Amino acid sequence: MIAAIALGSNLPSPLGPPPVNLREALRRLGEIGRVSAVSSFHTTDPVGFADQPRFLNAAALLETPLAPVDLLQALLKIEAAMGRDRSAASLLHPKGPRVIDLDLLLCWGEDGRPEVHGSAKLTLPHPALHQRRFVLAPLCEIAPDLEHPILRRSVAELLAELAHEESQPAR
Repeated sequence: MIAAIALGSNLPSPLGPPPVNLREALRRLGEIGRVSAVSSFHTTDPVGFADQPRFLNAAALLETPLAPVDLLQALLKIEAAMGRDRSAASLLHPKGPRVIDLDLLLCWGEDGRPEVHGSAKLTLPHPALHQRRFVLAPLCEIAPDLEHPILRRSVAELLAELAHEESQPAR
């Protein structure tokens, strides 16, 4: 399976500042599969909860034998091992600051077919993928032609549409 994963960090960890956190997360992703592409790191403003440091975001493609739900569990384990707190206290600001954030965006099986999944544990494709410039811009660097299996538009098209929407005056 091939998976598109978004990475983000805006807090230092014992390992170092956010760029170190992203590199460490990529190293750990390499333990559960083969990282076949990585975007550059993008500095972005926080979304949803503005009173926090700016984020460093990236995207990666991972070839892995894990099924999507198992991959999600592996991503959550990486987050926890790196110091991500998903306790009830952190749920007060779910878009708040974090050492590392790993989001499973899209997956394709070995047959090239996209995985579409909806459950309490996992929704694929990621439900907010098409609304997040901080995810689409890095992903577009490494996989502009990947198609959203429900919206039937490429990552590049989704990014262009989002840029167009953002440039329109508010009504």
